[in-house]
Amino acid sequence: MAKDYYKILGVDKNATPDEIKKAYRTQVKKCHPDLHPGDEAAAEKFKELNEAHEVLSDDKKRKNYDTYGDPNGGMGGFGGGASGFGGFGGFEDIFGDIFGGFGGSRSRAQTKTKGEDIIIELSLSFLDAAKGCRREVSYNRNETCNSCRGTGAKGGTAYKTCEKCGGTGQIQYTSSNGFFRSVNVRPCDECRGTGKKIIDNCPDCKGKGYNKSVTKITLDIPAGADTGSYIRKAGFGEASKNGGPSGDLIVEMKVEPSKIFKRKNFDLYVEVPISFKTAALGGKVKVPLIDDTIDYTIPEGTQSGKIFFVRGKGIKSSRGTGDLYIVITVEVPNKLTREQRKLLEKFDAETDVKQCAQMRQYKDNVEMMYGKNPYGK
Repeated sequence: MAKDYYKILGVDKNATPDEIKKAYRTQVKKCHPDLHPGDEAAAEKFKELNEAHEVLSDDKKRKNYDTYGDPNGGMGGFGGGASGFGGFGGFEDIFGDIFGGFGGSRSRAQTKTKGEDIIIELSLSFLDAAKGCRREVSYNRNETCNSCRGTGAKGGTAYKTCEKCGGTGQIQYTSSNGFFRSVNVRPCDECRGTGKKIIDNCPDCKGKGYNKSVTKITLDIPAGADTGSYIRKAGFGEASKNGGPSGDLIVEMKVEPSKIFKRKNFDLYVEVPISFKTAALGGKVKVPLIDDTIDYTIPEGTQSGKIFFVRGKGIKSSRGTGDLYIVITVEVPNKLTREQRKLLEKFDAETDVKQCAQMRQYKDNVEMMYGKNPYGK
């Protein structure tokens, strides 16, 4: 039976590409080999997740998988390939499998697979992410052995072709069902799917073809990075186990919150407290930016919660520049002297409710409901 890639990733069959990507990243962190060294079950789960993501993140492969059960568009009723169904090479293979073949068998070249990707998380301060920065990261990975060039054989040449699979790395198991013959293709157990039998192991990697190493790399973080954004470095992932290209390094950003700013995409929101006097009479206040401050004039009669807009003063990035939103908060003193209390009481006595828009609206609404004037004036 074909593997259920949707079940492996834990998503619905109607999942969007973004939902598939998010599910893959969440699941793959739980079983990454670096976090579970020596755990074969975790390694197998990690392999399954990468296989499922490779198929479901590719529109063409996903369509073939949904239609035929095979990401390569093969005829699912005729046997199993990488996902449990036949990966036939063409019409010659189909007719050969059904009728027993004409003129002998064909040697199938082994497919070199790409190494697994490595996902790491990088924490950034709010300002570093907004302005952009350079960061050096180090991580563990399996790196292709230079001595044997990934073959696992001494000098890169001390190996021979596997006799059991003829160097294809695959074994075909056939079974008949009336007129049809089904074919199941599996990795060769003699050479573990490599197609090669090592005569002398490489002394540096002990025949594995790769060595565990600590890799350091400097990253240029672009301005405007945010939590969930990532950088992909091709070839900096795990080494392939059969001579293919190395996987990729995926660095996910985690941005620490700011005590001053909030952001929405590239727009910045900053809350600015002002005094009652400034709110009533107006005045200038200092407003912080990413790199500097600006003097902003508050008009008289400004209410708490009022938002002012300044174009082009948000986060600057290669994809555009955001805007700045100034959210006003009117500060009310929590401790007053006796003289201050008298002045405020006098001020309130001389203030007509008609001068205060919100109070006037509240008064009108209450009168409409109860027919009473809550202020008595």
